[in-house]
Amino acid sequence: MNWPAFKEKLDLYEKLMRLDKPIGILLLLWPTLWALWLSSLGRPDWLVVWVFVLGTVLMRSAGCVINDYADRDFDRHVERTKERPLTAGRVSNREALILFGALSLAAFALVLMLDIPKVIWLSLPALFLAASYPYTKRFFAIPQAYLGIAFGFGIPMAYAAHTNGVPATAWWLLLANVFWAVAYDTEYAMVDREDDLKIGIKTSAITFGHFDVAAVMGCYAATLGIIAWLGYQLHMSWLFYVGLVVAGAIFGLHYTWIRGRERMPCFKAFLHNNYAGLAIFVGIAADFLFSGKNF
Repeated sequence: MNWPAFKEKLDLYEKLMRLDKPIGILLLLWPTLWALWLSSLGRPDWLVVWVFVLGTVLMRSAGCVINDYADRDFDRHVERTKERPLTAGRVSNREALILFGALSLAAFALVLMLDIPKVIWLSLPALFLAASYPYTKRFFAIPQAYLGIAFGFGIPMAYAAHTNGVPATAWWLLLANVFWAVAYDTEYAMVDREDDLKIGIKTSAITFGHFDVAAVMGCYAATLGIIAWLGYQLHMSWLFYVGLVVAGAIFGLHYTWIRGRERMPCFKAFLHNNYAGLAIFVGIAADFLFSGKNF
């Protein structure tokens, strides 16, 4: 294969992994960072942080590949997705499966570097969740809830890496992430609702119907409520709650964008969730850094 052809193939793989659209990486990364800082009381093992950040990139990329493989027959009927490399026939099914396998093995190799049995065992359901999520859109009324578990499974893994266990706090934080994922992915699904209705895919935007906006805002409220309760249990300072207030203001802004149910404002709200995740993380990190806690 000559260089131009090789480069073109790499570009196609990059698009298949959505490396040109990093929002998915960030939406996975923020909850993982919340867990890494909370589980280590603000003093994370930097090797663990490096492994989890790189693992997040690899697993999100693998998730995108298997999603496009599962949806290849659906995507050609949706204007926004019909030119994806796999759907357009520029990458073969075999290539996609090999790429998914390679990315998954690379992520597993990172986990093995930590040599922590609980993390290694938890990586197996994490892989299953990532690989099976695309198929839940065939029969789950709210597949976004399943996505929230898949996207948030770095949370119990982060706790296991730092504490060699998975306390109740980790599962509550995972639940908060499920509510957050249902909220932002419903906004995303509102963009494609008409196309999804035509092709028969189930999404929360379709299931919630006229209550979609209320459901998004309710899920946002549940996310903040659970995280605030965890902060109270962990005796976090006012700095932590400032982060939650900022995230709440961002969610309030999203309401003004999605209430009209127009495609582009809904997509804008989806993308903007990155800043809410960042605000919560900054609040957590600032609390441990500046509050004078002495653990």
